[in-house]
Amino acid sequence: MRVMVIVKATKDSEAGVPPSKELIDAMTQYNEQLVKAGIMLAGEGLHPSSRSKRVRFEGPKRTVIDGPFVETKELIAGYWIWKVNSMDEAVEWLKRCPNPHCEDSDVDIRPIFETDDFGKNFTPETRERERRLREQIAARK
Repeated sequence: MRVMVIVKATKDSEAGVPPSKELIDAMTQYNEQLVKAGIMLAGEGLHPSSRSKRVRFEGPKRTVIDGPFVETKELIAGYWIWKVNSMDEAVEWLKRCPNPHCEDSDVDIRPIFETDDFGKNFTPETRERERRLREQIAARK
């Protein structure tokens, strides 16, 4: 199964306070362990929401909202995409992670939908189109 590991923002990350050299070194070492174990598929840190845009969908109407956004607990400071055998395995890996911030912080783990999760609504034709899209994406790497 694939999961997205979501590092929640904090006041410091939203203020643009960069991580210390020690934290960067610890996170790099942790990422190296994830890669060596074949767990990590992707991962990045995100700029503060002051550099963000939000698009609100209301029927056919689209409204663009400039950051920063107020609710820090709702914001994401970074993420990983992991391939694990179970949610329990993801939790065990995350428990080994250095605290991604210099203050108390939260990190969520959410399963990523796989094509089989959509059942009969994901028709054979749609599956084929999705397969071709994934091949095109992989070819760009």
